[in-house]
Amino acid sequence: MTRDEKRTADAADAAEALRHARFGALPERIRLEDTVEEKPATVPDPARDTYNPDEWLVRYCL
Repeated sequence: MTRDEKRTADAADAAEALRHARFGALPERIRLEDTVEEKPATVPDPARDTYNPDEWLVRYCL
């Protein structure tokens, strides 16, 4: 093996070792409980959520 071939093989081995160190293991598992965020519900605003069934008559038919 020539010096250039040995240098190339060493570089390939180093690159393989670097890839294995970075991608060789899976990340730790995340529990399902840790993936859910809970927030308290807000009180509904009755003035905003009112529905008038006759409103469409006023808007579109007159």
